[in-house]
Amino acid sequence: MRKARKWTLEEKQYLEDNWGTLSIGTIAKNLSRSRNAIEVMKNRLGLGAFLDNGDYVTMNQLLVTLGIRSGGYKKISWIQNRNFPVHKKRVGTNSFKVVYLEEFWEWAEKNRDLLDFSKFEENILGIEPEWAKEKRRHDVQKNRKYITTPWTAAEDQKLIRLLNRQKYSYEELSRELRRTNGAIYRRIYTLGLKDRPIKADNHIKWAEEELRVIGEMIKAGNSYEAMAERIGKSTKAIRGRVYAMYLTENLDKARALIGTGSWGDNRPERLIKHRNVMSTQEKAETQELLIRFTTTLRHEFKEQLDQTEWGEFFQKDMCQNFGGECLKTSGCDECENFVRIRPQNCKMCGKTFYERQQNNFCHSCRDMRRKQYLRKKMLLGRSVQ
Repeated sequence: MRKARKWTLEEKQYLEDNWGTLSIGTIAKNLSRSRNAIEVMKNRLGLGAFLDNGDYVTMNQLLVTLGIRSGGYKKISWIQNRNFPVHKKRVGTNSFKVVYLEEFWEWAEKNRDLLDFSKFEENILGIEPEWAKEKRRHDVQKNRKYITTPWTAAEDQKLIRLLNRQKYSYEELSRELRRTNGAIYRRIYTLGLKDRPIKADNHIKWAEEELRVIGEMIKAGNSYEAMAERIGKSTKAIRGRVYAMYLTENLDKARALIGTGSWGDNRPERLIKHRNVMSTQEKAETQELLIRFTTTLRHEFKEQLDQTEWGEFFQKDMCQNFGGECLKTSGCDECENFVRIRPQNCKMCGKTFYERQQNNFCHSCRDMRRKQYLRKKMLLGRSVQ
């Protein structure tokens, strides 16, 4: 029987330095030893499990550390939509999703609003950057001020009673119920209540100092609730102001646009769909461009339009009666049954949309409700198992 080759100090040091970083197969190849020999020496050196010895953690370990119970939707919300840095590492015949801590902190800085730093201990994921301490302080204060547990029957009755009085705004209800404005809005919709909080005065002009403070608080990673408390305006008003400037209510995206500048810097270019938040000059320029564009279209496609299968029925996509009462006996301009598709208002987001079929919700909200139903069904199925 061939005598086993002794381990040198250099080989042992190499194993200790690379255990948990390089794969077991790579270590065995570089040391010209079998996988079994690597496992035996690893146990003698007391190196522990392979996934416990690198500068990374598994995806499941990370979610548990962050206080997140279910990570199923994170595959879409984090990995697909926000480019969460996840890698695959193979140990034997098994494959694990791992996250390198350095990459995690780079991603977390760009997506601060997704994480609640009050739910995990300081430095439990390695040395934290300076901004994380400030974020944890804000999250702790927010959780002390607002209730995040499910609504109780007593809270529902109190909400209904306060709404019936017709004298409380969202901010006043928030102070009474210790819930955020967004939580109150969602609860009113869930309960199907017809009463609404009174509207705040929207005719008060924004001061330059207020806008400067909003920009600084966005850069510092503050929430909408903290901004509202600081400048004395509703969170809804601040959300609208942020969207009007940066075309997004996502504070992480607004923070990326501001960068090292101040409020108003790096303002994104407006498209036609953003005409409601354009300046007066931008609206005039857009209107002029639209007139030129439609005039050019009429001139260029008039002959082609007359030669198509539908001929003079060029407004069929805008007619409420098309496909039903439409007899196609004359062109749309002469048709007595032509009725423009009636506008509908979404009961959830309030957006105006156009569809022949009567619907309570727009296409976007219907799609969102369908996804919420599927997620809830998935979570209930897991809890039953």
